[in-house]
Amino acid sequence: MHKILVKREIAQKIKFIEVEAPEIAAKAQAGQFVILRLDEAGERFPLTLCDWNKKKGKITLVFLEVGVSTEKMGKLNEGDSILDICGPLGKPSEITKYPLVCIVGGGVGTAAAYPIARAFKEAGSKVISIIGAKTANMLILEDKMAEASNELVICTDDGSKGEKGFVSGALKKLIDSGYNFNAVYAIGPTVMMRAVAETTRPYKIKTVVSLNPIMVDGMGMCGACRVTVGGQTRFACTDGPDFDAHLVDFNELMKRQSCYCPEEKSVLQHYHEGCTCGK
Repeated sequence: MHKILVKREIAQKIKFIEVEAPEIAAKAQAGQFVILRLDEAGERFPLTLCDWNKKKGKITLVFLEVGVSTEKMGKLNEGDSILDICGPLGKPSEITKYPLVCIVGGGVGTAAAYPIARAFKEAGSKVISIIGAKTANMLILEDKMAEASNELVICTDDGSKGEKGFVSGALKKLIDSGYNFNAVYAIGPTVMMRAVAETTRPYKIKTVVSLNPIMVDGMGMCGACRVTVGGQTRFACTDGPDFDAHLVDFNELMKRQSCYCPEEKSVLQHYHEGCTCGK
């Protein structure tokens, strides 16, 4: 059992929790994730680590309430417990000292981008971060990203804060204005990561994305998280989640991510109607 120590809402339907998990906190590295199960009847689902404190034995998770499990977790309070948290899982991000690196976070993906930005800055890289959301009230972790970056660019789709437009557009502006990035790391919605990959491709800039396919066990046994990278099948849980963005088959990934949408909507509807079969 893992007790929730801190809980707060940081944007519409986006929750921030700190959870007691000393064994995970002791080994966590930037880019890794955990698999959670709320209770005996719950499904297993992944969340990328946002932060961790080895001394206090706690980890930080940020999640968007988008399905039954995340909505149920969003209803838990400080002092409540999560039954299972397995991790840290996945390969850590490759952190090295670059003269100039760009970290791009879209939506709730900013939570996963934060520890990567921090790790690069601690390694001595100059970090330029770009974070974006649909509107100003959906932006998250601005202060933390600013602290982890030498420069921070903010974008909103509607122009309610920062630059109006997408993070990929802001990235292109920076490149065209003379920012010679040695690497770009992007985390967020799949369509956003694809746009970033296509933005950097003509410039031949090393670009890494953290993929979020359907995942069950998180240990390479079920094969649910398979993705095609460079024409070969890879498992996001054990081979990733970081991959070369210019080699990822994003079209296949998006098709696989949407294949259970009807079932997910049906289960969520049952849950909202109070039907226990949605658990």
